[in-house]
Amino acid sequence: MFWAWREFKKGKLKKQDIAGFGFDIEEEIFRLHKELSNFSYKHDDYTHFVICDPKRRDVHKASPRDRLLHHAVYKVLWPLFDKEFIYDSFSSRKNKGMHKAHERFAQFAWRLSRNKTSIVWVLKCDIRKFFDSIDHSILINILKKRLDKNTISLAKEIIQSFKKDSGKGIPIGNLTSQLFSNIYLNEFDQFVKRKLQVKHYIRYADDFVILSSDKNYLSKLVPLLSDFLEVRLALSIHPRKIIIRKWHQGIDFLGYIIFPHYKILRTKTKKRILKKLDKLHKKLVQGKISNFPFSQSRQSYLGILKHCRGHSIEDLL
Repeated sequence: MFWAWREFKKGKLKKQDIAGFGFDIEEEIFRLHKELSNFSYKHDDYTHFVICDPKRRDVHKASPRDRLLHHAVYKVLWPLFDKEFIYDSFSSRKNKGMHKAHERFAQFAWRLSRNKTSIVWVLKCDIRKFFDSIDHSILINILKKRLDKNTISLAKEIIQSFKKDSGKGIPIGNLTSQLFSNIYLNEFDQFVKRKLQVKHYIRYADDFVILSSDKNYLSKLVPLLSDFLEVRLALSIHPRKIIIRKWHQGIDFLGYIIFPHYKILRTKTKKRILKKLDKLHKKLVQGKISNFPFSQSRQSYLGILKHCRGHSIEDLL
């Protein structure tokens, strides 16, 4: 619990709710520990807010007490499950991430292209309303394979503290949601790699790609993937986001368009960056903000651009 507090409070102590919770942190931790020990712990309600970056997302923030617990649960459970995940699952994992997924994509593509002597086809899909569609009973049954009954009882309390629909949904804002979502989709990963024996598969959260030199092979995979998701996990592939195209035509994957020798930003992303920075610059000129938040945002955007061919955009920043 004390380890969880040290992790949780990093960069957050200026926030009023965290500072208030931390004022008497020892008492708060011992109270929470007692509730867990005598099985009387109940998860509080969430605070709901909306972000648009670029599309609307409903975020549900737990109380500081519950978020502290989420960190502790994550600390204990993550090592148990992470070692069971496939190598090519890249979301919310140590030494993985978006850019590592891009590197793996390039590795697969160049291997299949035989130094650009063969066409590489890419199947790209994403899962429709993934976080909202995670079925509580299915998730809990998956967890039962690895956890004892007391841990399952606590996991149930966290999972069932939130419902988007009848018995479905986990909140985007929870740290535990990152863990639970990977555990849930690991069932799909194992099916793709072990049952279908797909060699060139990469998943990041609810987006996944499969590379092959055979377009027909990819087409035949789609109904098999779709059936497994629907029958075993109560999920569905977004029908308008099933794309099969050649690598050299550019593959839109995780915020960038990937070509054989370079990456570029999506046009929508580029426009959004320029629009946001223009608004911040106007506020800076008007004296509504200091130079620090403007400079911080600019450096953040430059960090995004360093991973792709973005010289023309850098000049505008």
